[in-house]
Amino acid sequence: MQQPPSTAESGLPPGLHVLERSWLSSNGVLFIGRRSTALVDSGYCTDAEQTVALVAHVLQGRTLDRLVNTHLHSDHCGGNAALQARWPAVRTWIPPGLAAAVAAWDPVALGYQPEGQVCPRFRHDTLVLPGTEVELGDRAWQVHAAPGHDPDSVILFEPRSGTLISADALWENGFGIVFPELEDVSAFDEVSSTFDLIEQLAPRWVIPGHGRVFPFEAAVLGRARDRLQAFVRNPSRHAHHAAKALLKFRLLETRQATLDELASWAAATPRFGSLRGRLAADTAMAAWIESLAQELVHARVLRRVGDTIYNA
Repeated sequence: MQQPPSTAESGLPPGLHVLERSWLSSNGVLFIGRRSTALVDSGYCTDAEQTVALVAHVLQGRTLDRLVNTHLHSDHCGGNAALQARWPAVRTWIPPGLAAAVAAWDPVALGYQPEGQVCPRFRHDTLVLPGTEVELGDRAWQVHAAPGHDPDSVILFEPRSGTLISADALWENGFGIVFPELEDVSAFDEVSSTFDLIEQLAPRWVIPGHGRVFPFEAAVLGRARDRLQAFVRNPSRHAHHAAKALLKFRLLETRQATLDELASWAAATPRFGSLRGRLAADTAMAAWIESLAQELVHARVLRRVGDTIYNA
């Protein structure tokens, strides 16, 4: 767990605690207010026990009153069920777009089955609606729509301190996969519009979905826009990046797997079937997965010993 820069130094709201996680689990932002407590995003399910322990440690005997999800990707809401089990009275807020799928618990519509990921069933109690405010840590945080990475994603902004919870709309060195584009749904323009919104908000500090808290600078948006334009010019580059990122995510979850195990998993994962059809239709799944894994080994984000691939 990493604390954000001191409030004296940065002006971040008091009572805000950043639970900096890995690329498997999103960061969590925990608020301790006079009236209530709240957590924004809960990480991936395999880290749920650690999530509950971290939250309980910071709460110091208080209950968790509110759980807010910026979006419903498995690495941001996979700890919801465990938190609801630990604090049954917690009220869970989600963006509106997939509320019916959550209520019916449809893992296909929610994207978990197509991506080959897992998310234990959780309930939602209310919606976090763009254009409204939500109280976190005794302050009103603006809710803004941030489509692109996910059509229903929101970002949260506290204007007094200039603090932005950006989820996967903006990282210090990039942004999350633009998932609609993988389904042939145009969304690069939405990513650009979200960048414009963030520029208009002009935050002082950004708490991203993954990575450290960082000061907002024009160069951050400049890097993100350059990366976006490279994808716009060559959508296959984005799809190739997505395939490698999803494979890396699988290794973050399993820690290690043989190439045969990875190929079997990919063959059973609809997203990899569609990506191979776009990028390597004439290549067998096993050979394509091995080539992706080898690229990640060369980039030193995976490690290979014989036919076994390890998370690096």
